[in-house]
Amino acid sequence: MNNIVSYFNHPLLKIPLLAGLMTGVLCFFYFLALYVVGVPALGNIRVLDYGIHVITLVGTIWYYRKYVGMGRLHLWEGLTIGYVLNTMAALLTGWLIYLFVTYVDPAVWAEYVVNSKKLLLDGKKQIIDQFGPETFQQQWDKTTTMQPGVLIPDELTKKTALAVLPVLIISLIFRKQDYSVLNP
Repeated sequence: MNNIVSYFNHPLLKIPLLAGLMTGVLCFFYFLALYVVGVPALGNIRVLDYGIHVITLVGTIWYYRKYVGMGRLHLWEGLTIGYVLNTMAALLTGWLIYLFVTYVDPAVWAEYVVNSKKLLLDGKKQIIDQFGPETFQQQWDKTTTMQPGVLIPDELTKKTALAVLPVLIISLIFRKQDYSVLNP
């Protein structure tokens, strides 16, 4: 057990895991703020919570470079920090939202399913024209039978897809290596 604890005690994992926990909680608070204001909390506006990911990503990579790397940061370190932080935050946000719509207010989930069906019906003509009626029926069946458990992998998938470019760019911006070994 001590080996596992010491493995996660390394700053390259510990710092982004803690920052990911903080980011996940902040994203959940954003979800709750949308809920309190009356905006569909599982709607498209919730995607804006990725800005929280980017802000904490920049802060975490900067912190790691300044205090752990002593002014140096390899690209692979930045990428590791970015993806660990993003994955932890997405998993925590997904679980917290799942628990909320399952135990606190299931009406949020019901509203999401109704809005998804409405969106699907609005695009019915295009879907049938491009992919055929079978595809539309499959999507309709999938939307009708959707359960709140889909929120966790959906959150992880969306946040991972959104993370690719920002993590790379931020890691490249903060990258600073020691090139003294190359001098003869």
